[in-house]
Amino acid sequence: MNAPAVFTTDEIRVLEERGAKAIAGAAPLMERAGAATARAAAALVPDTGAPILVVAGPGNNGGDAWVAAAHLREGFHRVVVHDAAGTAPRAPEAKAAVARFLALGGRTVPEWPADLRPGLVIDGLFGIGLARDVEGPLAILVNRINACGAPVLAIDIPSGIASDTGRVRGVAVRATLTITFIARKCGLYTADALDHTGDITVDDLGLPAAFFEGSRGTLLTPDTVRNWLAPRPRHSHKGSFGTLAVVGGARGMTGAALLAGRAAALLGAGKTFVHCLADAAPALDPAFPELMLRPLEDSPGADVWVVGPGAGFDAASKRISPFERKILPELLARNAPLVLDADALNAIAASGTLKQALAESRPAPTLLTPHPAEAARLLGRSTQAVQDDRLSAARDLARWFRAEVVLKGAGSICASPDGTWSINTTGNPGLASGGTGDVLAGMTGAFLAQGLAAPAALRLAVCLHGAAADSCVARGVGPIGLTASEVALEARAVLNRWVASAHAAGRTR
Repeated sequence: MNAPAVFTTDEIRVLEERGAKAIAGAAPLMERAGAATARAAAALVPDTGAPILVVAGPGNNGGDAWVAAAHLREGFHRVVVHDAAGTAPRAPEAKAAVARFLALGGRTVPEWPADLRPGLVIDGLFGIGLARDVEGPLAILVNRINACGAPVLAIDIPSGIASDTGRVRGVAVRATLTITFIARKCGLYTADALDHTGDITVDDLGLPAAFFEGSRGTLLTPDTVRNWLAPRPRHSHKGSFGTLAVVGGARGMTGAALLAGRAAALLGAGKTFVHCLADAAPALDPAFPELMLRPLEDSPGADVWVVGPGAGFDAASKRISPFERKILPELLARNAPLVLDADALNAIAASGTLKQALAESRPAPTLLTPHPAEAARLLGRSTQAVQDDRLSAARDLARWFRAEVVLKGAGSICASPDGTWSINTTGNPGLASGGTGDVLAGMTGAFLAQGLAAPAALRLAVCLHGAAADSCVARGVGPIGLTASEVALEARAVLNRWVASAHAAGRTR
């Protein structure tokens, strides 16, 4: 299955212009969008005879709302339009829809109708053109939509959500369903938007499939990644699946390195070494004796290195640790893939020399797995600035450091140096617990060790990591109290189901 395409707002604008030219002489895009909204509304409204309240704002989003209202009225639905714009719409299709609606006895109101108990609210207040925070009377209107108790259908994007970043601009509508047009907008799938969109359905308005080819952005879904790892040949041995080494686990944080090592072994690395940096490092992981724990100086080498979980970087300390002074520079110079996580990223962010070595001198693939604060340190920005535009932050990191990057968080974003990017659709709040990032780093290293290319290894790990958390929650484990160890164990089970199902599907074709 091809990965679903997703676009930035600027890219959507180009598609709109091309689409309008392509359908010249046919039903305009606004008419098609309004008709699609009406169909979605008719399927969503309760069968109680309660009226549909359409909130129509300025611009094309409001025009779509007027067209939807006219179609619903023609279908004998009770419809009331709250004309929040207060001025006549500009688009010819919207003007014609207003006339049709009124001619059919439709009711319009200039204020929120306090006497109305709607069965459905259609949010046509703001679309992808929102350029400032929603404030004043319009913010009050958004809050009334959210408090009315009826299902909410958002047109194109919930009003108040920024279409590129997914952030709330002041306040935002909380939709039950969002029907988005032409193509998927990146802001629907990350950050605050995940708590505002409800279910998402896409209507391409009848535009040719060729319009959407060559997208730089895609969505990561289980259906698109489940066959990336091939079934294992029966004539296999542990050397077939690579040797992985984890470097981290300073005093008080050995658990982080062990979690990464366990995840690597559970997800298929042939051999896994863990090199803890603590002075009194354990010689054995009693719960997972398959791991080989050795001092770093006794390392036999590895095909892939996962560096940083619990490595113990202290930004406030004036003393440069051996990890920063010797270990990390040597690992950056190795001709082997590196997964850099946690304190490795913090140490690099604090050192111009290490930054330069990462950006200019790496002879092998590099994968970075920062959370927003770590990304902010690498970029020299505030954490809030990173969260305000997660896609830009991830793309900048990939370009600056010539690395595969995942910016972790709600709607994790993977970015590559060639400018392509993906937004993950799996996961839940159960992943907001200590150690889950260490597990993700180990999973990523495991897929590299098994021979996947760096972009695929990172994206498969990210999608599977979230899918494992979803699987745990589906069977009653979490989200509250879900642990990193449980995620790693579940990821093994989910991956084996994916590989088996993909293999079975291949045999039946």
